[in-house]
Amino acid sequence: MKYQAYRIEFQGLVHLGKHSLDDTACSFRADTLFSALCIEAVRRSSETLATLVSFVREEKLRFTDAFPYMGDRYYLPKPYFHIENKLKPGDSSIKKAYKNMLYIPVDQYDIFLQGMLSAEQTGLLENLGHKSMKTSVSIRGLDEPMPYRVSTYRFNEGNGLYLILAYEDQSVRDFTEDLLSGVALEGIGGKRSSGFGRFEFFNAALPKELGSRFSNKYPHYVTLSSALPADEEMENALDGASYQVVRRSGFVASDHYAPQQMRKKDLYVFSAGSCFKNRFQGVIADVSAYGNHPVYRYAKPFFMGVDV
Repeated sequence: MKYQAYRIEFQGLVHLGKHSLDDTACSFRADTLFSALCIEAVRRSSETLATLVSFVREEKLRFTDAFPYMGDRYYLPKPYFHIENKLKPGDSSIKKAYKNMLYIPVDQYDIFLQGMLSAEQTGLLENLGHKSMKTSVSIRGLDEPMPYRVSTYRFNEGNGLYLILAYEDQSVRDFTEDLLSGVALEGIGGKRSSGFGRFEFFNAALPKELGSRFSNKYPHYVTLSSALPADEEMENALDGASYQVVRRSGFVASDHYAPQQMRKKDLYVFSAGSCFKNRFQGVIADVSAYGNHPVYRYAKPFFMGVDV
């Protein structure tokens, strides 16, 4: 597989779902991107959608969750290993800082695994961007207008998100970039009809610290995307694993699925940052329920090797 990183620069506000309109995240998962790519593929043709799904199922295409960058510094999700601070053993403030971290600078990743990351390095993302609250009014199908609040996120100048694409050959990359261009114009996340979530994306150099972590053998692997082993892979995947399980849900974004808006089936997956001794292939799950066509949820791992 070949690898390409992309920087995502949002053009304004973004709402990245946390199960309610009045809260937002500052990043999005690989399954959110895959859903957006599927919607864009359907706009082109049913054959385009089939090609996208087959690329993923046949291991020709993978992508990570979207993670923050600030300037030239990239971040990775904190792995779900228990790491003891060795700089000041017993210092409760550093222990708390380690616990509250969500992301680690790529250039400090090995230092974190060694328990040598300083407390000052744990709070660098405070300047990534800022949340705000927007009040809107719903009138559709209502006798009286009903106000509601939408939590939004705006990245500070020079900051944004990045993701990494793994692809078999240039034709797969070109196909994916073409779909991603359409997603960029439509936006990603919630309230896209209000103009939220539109972005531009640019090729970026893969952080040198990642180097051989995607291809060489390691004693442990961290997934950089939410993932779920197939039934026959589960027992082996759980052997020696350290992980967090998250529930993925949401509404079907299709005009052809059902007469009214319907929810997808819930799917419980391992979060990015989950750690495994044994690699697995993962699944593309059909989370449709009583609708007119399948609805796919991406749950393929993007493994990065680590020494601990």
